[in-house]
Formats: sequence, structure tokens, C-alpha cells
Amino acid sequence: MNDLSTAPICATAEEAVDRLEALYDAAIAAERMALDRFIADGIPPGATERAAFRYPALHLRWAPDRPPPQTRRAWAKLQVEGDYATTITNPAAFRPYLLQQLQPLMAEYGAELRVFPSDQEIPYPYVLEGGDELARGGVSAAALARHFPVPMLSSVGDEVPDGLWRFRNGVPRPLALFDAARTDYSLRRLQHYTGTDWRSLRPWILLTNYQRYIGQFVDWALRELADPGSSYSHLVLPGGAEITRVHTPDQAALLVAEAPWQRFQMPAYHLHRKDGEDGITIVNIGVGPSNAKTITDHLAVMRPHCWLMIGHCGGLRQSQEIGDYVLAHGYLRRDRILDALLPPDIPVPALAEVQVALQQAAATVTGEAGEALKRRLRTGTVVSYDDRNWELRFSQERLAINLSRAIAVDMESGTLAAQGYRLRVPYGTLLCVSDKPLHGEIKLPGAATAFYQRAVSEHLAIGIATFGILREQLTALHSRKLRAFDEPPFR
Repeated sequence: MNDLSTAPICATAEEAVDRLEALYDAAIAAERMALDRFIADGIPPGATERAAFRYPALHLRWAPDRPPPQTRRAWAKLQVEGDYATTITNPAAFRPYLLQQLQPLMAEYGAELRVFPSDQEIPYPYVLEGGDELARGGVSAAALARHFPVPMLSSVGDEVPDGLWRFRNGVPRPLALFDAARTDYSLRRLQHYTGTDWRSLRPWILLTNYQRYIGQFVDWALRELADPGSSYSHLVLPGGAEITRVHTPDQAALLVAEAPWQRFQMPAYHLHRKDGEDGITIVNIGVGPSNAKTITDHLAVMRPHCWLMIGHCGGLRQSQEIGDYVLAHGYLRRDRILDALLPPDIPVPALAEVQVALQQAAATVTGEAGEALKRRLRTGTVVSYDDRNWELRFSQERLAINLSRAIAVDMESGTLAAQGYRLRVPYGTLLCVSDKPLHGEIKLPGAATAFYQRAVSEHLAIGIATFGILREQLTALHSRKLRAFDEPPFR
């Protein structure tokens, strides 16, 4: 980082974010102007001009003259005096989040904030607006790479969330889990996988492995938009089309039918609330732990409030019935995909706030309580595999399943919970038993169809109701259970 000695101290958090926006907008405008000129006339930027293509830096200094304040809040906290810094991308879009983090750090700790251009260049793909600029000018990517910043995988990593960052004298501590380059990398991948602009993503995220949940979500969203008293304003579809309150039912149905969701690997739908800062996203992540890790690697940079897995599982107990629910309170991770980053011997705890909210929501939606609810909703360990045909090696897996007391099996839940723990995003799992592979009740086409019609709508409603409960307890939800002893100040 440079320019620290000449950067003025920001009087307020709002001033700091204003400066971030001004510097970022100027850098993007300068790089786009140079790109347009190069595409049109072949004139490359000079060294002085290229020096403007940099992310803004946010620097915090804490030199306490009194004991730190006592707070139960797990984020926006300072524990070690000194300097903290990060780079910021798209500060206007992240403004509410940035203010939420910075205001307590200034008001409660007396931290000093400075904003100035960093040394980190903005890769040119991240400033292209339409994506077809290169085709217009017939300019090759190789030609652009000679004169403009390019994404460097060596500078994009998860060393901070994975605990690999090490303090060195004279180097600021991380202010956030993800810097600008890592964030921009994921924002573009989100658009690629989900088929929607990353700005459409909402902070409450449902993850599912069946398209039928998407259909039920869309139906529910359209009913909300048709209700004058609803707090929701519009629904964003894969491909970017929006359904608002002014659309008739026939118009809305046509937009849904025309949405090109099949073109995208993990199509997403986003229902926005009128406040502009809340709402629900649902993503069909498909099947398997690889997809689960891929999408959550990228969703995490948005700093969502919570992601919930609502999908299907195989029941492992004779007493379970098709259509029963499984509320995971533990995970036997046989998915293997995160073993190098979060070894299997590291416990992934259930989050009490999420567990209680899921159970309360289930009681409300089903209308059942006490023993009646316990018969339908069982709490226990879920085993997640990387092999859909795990039954073919049951003789090898039998002992682990018995020792873990697992009650259900799937392919994504363990990965999603481990990713939530690793990337500090609250998580939870509520599965629905669709078959019982150890007891001869397999998922036959006819039975599956009846099951889907009966169970999916109720299951989805429980997930949505859970978010309604958690929305009222954000401070507790973003708990200390997700944070290390040397955690960056930002959530």
C-alpha cells in the first residue's frame, strides 16, 4: 500500500466510503477510456496512465488510550492495536456492509480511517461492462495482456480465511477476509454460474439440489408480488429478466417460461424486498460436493447472513418414513473435497440460532408440536459422500455410519456446512427423506412423483420461515463460534 502518509483522516465512516467510491469510479473510468482507445486505435496506456488503474485501499489505525469496549458483538471488533488494511471493489454496491463494519470501529474504538489508491491493479476483464468489447475491435486477449492488468491467480487466494496469513512487522493486518481482487474474481464467477448479475444476490440464501424447489419458490414469489401487503418488490430470473408488481399473472408466467435457466450450471432466482437491502436467493447447485464448494467459495464474498441447504436425503433408520425431515446437528464428512483446507478432525458445530429457528419454523409450517413434530423431524448426524453410488461399498462404509450414529445420507450438506464454518457464513441443513436405501425403499418414479408433490412446498416454506425468524436476531446469528482468536475486524 502507498500514499498513507499523505492521505487525510476521514471524519466519519460515510466520508471513508464516499472516498472509496470516488477513487474506484475514477480508476474504472480511466481504465475503460484507455481500453476503448486501444480497441479503436491501438494506442496503449503509458506507465503514468496505467498507474491510475488501481483499487482503492482502506486503512485503519488503532492506537488505544483506554481499555477496549466490552461488546457481545462478534464482528467490528479490534483486539490488537496497530494497522489494518484491505483493498475494496465496487464500494457503492457494498456501501451498507462497509458502513455497518466501520461505524462501530470508529465510534466505539476511536479508530482512524484513511483511503488512498493501493498498489493492487484492477484487471481489465473486471472493468468491461458488456463483455463483447473485445469482439467489436478484433483485439486479442494476448494483446490486451501486454498493456493492461490481467487477473493473476498468484494474487487471488484464501490465505486469510484459511488461517495461513502471518503477521510481519511493517505490514498491516487484514481488515477483511477477502480483498478486492479475490472479491472481483468471485463476482464474475457468480454471474457465470447463476446466470444473474451478482448485484441481484440477496443476503438470505437457500441452496437446493432439485429444480422442483425452484418451481415452488417461483410460485411462492409470484404470490408475494401479487399481494399488496407483501414486503417484496421484484423477482430476478436467470438471464436477468425481472418480474415486478405491475406484471399480470400471464406476463409473469411468460417471463418465467422464457427464462433461459438451462444455460447456466447453477441457476439462481432472487426475490428482493422493498427496503433494497434484504430478500431471498435460491440456487439450484446441482448434485455433489464439488458444486457445493464451487458456489459457496463465490457466494462468501457477498458476506450473506445465512445459507441453508434444503434438499433430499436417504434415511438410514428403519423408524424414518418417506417425507420425514432431518435437521442436521452434526456432519460425517466423507466428501473429501475440503480435507486439505479443513481437515475432517476439525469439528463443524451446529449453530444454535439456526437450529432453533429451523425447528420453530417447522412447527409453525407443519402445525405440529411436541411428540407429533418429533415423529416427523429428527435431529442427528448427516453423512455426506462424494460418491453417489456409496451403497455399492456399504460393507466398507457400514462401520463409519454406525459409529457416527448417522441418520441420513446426502452429497452436499457436509460440504456446505464446512464451507460456512470455514468462510464465516452462518449455515444450516434441513433435509427431506426421499428414500431409504438400507431398507429397500428406493426412489421409484411413481413414488418419487407423489413425494415431490406432497413434500417440496412444505419443505421450502420451512426454509423461508426460518429466514423470517433469523432476520430479527442478526447480532446473535453472526456469532463468535465462527470466528478465530486473530480474526479480521470485518464480518
